[in-house]
Amino acid sequence: MDMKAFNAQIIEEFRANQGRVEMFKDYPMVILHTIGAKSGMTHLIPLVLTISDDNEMLLFASFAGAQQHPAWVHNLRAHPDINVELGTETFKGQVIELAEAERADKVTSQAGISDVFAGYVKKAAPRQIPVFRIERR
Repeated sequence: MDMKAFNAQIIEEFRANQGRVEMFKDYPMVILHTIGAKSGMTHLIPLVLTISDDNEMLLFASFAGAQQHPAWVHNLRAHPDINVELGTETFKGQVIELAEAERADKVTSQAGISDVFAGYVKKAAPRQIPVFRIERR
C-alpha cells in the first residue's frame, strides 16, 4: 500500500468534510503537522484521535500492531511543538509523551474498550505502544 497516496486521500476527505472521514466515521481525527526528525521537513499525518471524558486528547502509536513505531513517533519526540487540524480548526499544540505508568494505564484502558486496539497491542508485543497527549498552546 502506498501510504503517501493513502494519507493524501484521507487528508483531502478530512478537509472537504469538516474533519470527518468515512473510513473512520466513528472516530475523531486530526492532521498533525510534524517536523521530520532527520529531514526537518513538514509532514502532514492524519491520525485517529482519542478524546477522554475530560477532553484529554490522546494519540496511540499502535501502527496497526506493527513491530516498529510509526515514523511520526520519532518526529514528535524530536519536535513536540506542532500544528494540529481538528475539524475545521487549526491550532498550535505541544505533544507530551506519557511516562510509563500512565502510558500503560491508558493502553490497558483503551484495549478494554476496543477489541481492534486490543489486537494491535497483542500483535505489537513486545513493543510497547507509545501514547502522546496533545495540549493546546
